[in-house]
Amino acid sequence: MTDGVSPAEASHRRRAWTMLALLAVAELLGMSLWFTATAVSPQLRSVWELNAGQAGWLTTIVQLGFVAGTALAAILNLADVFPSRRYFAGSALLAALANAGVAWAPGYAAALPLRFLTGFFLAGVYPPAMKMVATWFRAGRGLAIGTIVGALTVGKAMPYLFEAAGGPGYQGVILTASAGCALAALLVLAGYRDGPEPFERRAFSWSLLGTVLRHRETRLATFGYLGHMWELYAGWAALSLYFLDVYAGRGVANVDALSFAALTAFAAIAMGGPGSVLAGVWADRVGRENIAAGAMLISGICAVTLGWLAAAPIPLVVGLALVWGFTIVADSAQFSALVTEVAPRHAVGTALTLQTSLGFLLSAATIWLMIEVQTRAGWGIALSMLALGPLVGITQMLRLRRVRGGQTT
Repeated sequence: MTDGVSPAEASHRRRAWTMLALLAVAELLGMSLWFTATAVSPQLRSVWELNAGQAGWLTTIVQLGFVAGTALAAILNLADVFPSRRYFAGSALLAALANAGVAWAPGYAAALPLRFLTGFFLAGVYPPAMKMVATWFRAGRGLAIGTIVGALTVGKAMPYLFEAAGGPGYQGVILTASAGCALAALLVLAGYRDGPEPFERRAFSWSLLGTVLRHRETRLATFGYLGHMWELYAGWAALSLYFLDVYAGRGVANVDALSFAALTAFAAIAMGGPGSVLAGVWADRVGRENIAAGAMLISGICAVTLGWLAAAPIPLVVGLALVWGFTIVADSAQFSALVTEVAPRHAVGTALTLQTSLGFLLSAATIWLMIEVQTRAGWGIALSMLALGPLVGITQMLRLRRVRGGQTT
């Protein structure tokens, strides 16, 4: 034994960290498909003669496809019926193929259903990964799931970096992302194995969804997640548009304003990567409900404040956006970790999938609402509206903490 750790325990820890690294890389590669259309939107608008609304739908439709995929998976208990490794790999491969089809699509009408299918199949990439990594981590589950969400967040931020720096033609961007997602499928299929804390598997049952919905602690964790999702994707969608107005309002040339806005959005969203990891470390020590509530408190304050500061000094505005980016997604993994801890063990996969499906459905609505409010009332009202989500989420976390008796793990 070394430092009180047996050789068997040391071997387990090494394998656990190896599996975490593998799943984090797979998530980054797989979920990079999400904003592929955003990265090449200017090129697609030119090639296919799209208006702004049509270009936006190439991203929004992925969100709706993901909702449909997670809803179907929850109803059919797919995450609890099929082995996670095969479910992940098969879903990632199908998502890669659907996304690659966009590279050869003759136009918008053909690309739209392919983007929907991309989101639909990504439903088997994100929620299962959280369940998979939870089989390797018990005491450090917040850190583990936080790392997965952090990798996913950085991956989703990458298209904004492409937009800021330029890149290959739209077909090259699309096919590269698809190749990465296919690689993620192979990595998981070849390298992943469940850990020593596996969740029960059972045959399909219509009652499993009802079991999840009737379980009080799972409902509270899910409602808290919905408050978080009210803010998250609408906030991410707002960043580049908001900073475009900020830089343009200072007389920055249009091309430079676009580049600066994209770079600032990338930096702010990517801050969620370390935010998710650090929140996971803290949550394992002081309680998931406490960290989730604290993150939502700070992100809500940022949302209420940022929209009114468009004319403030740039360092102040950018600094506040970085804080918002750090905290807006820091709580995300903790809602998932909570579900893995409080949901009935035979229904964890269904509970995670249902939670994710409802959250993304809500986020699709709030993205639309935020844009509509901003058009009519400006950024101050639009971003302040997003703070309603954290307000609801905080109340649910405080209730869950009482139900769980103040447990910290």
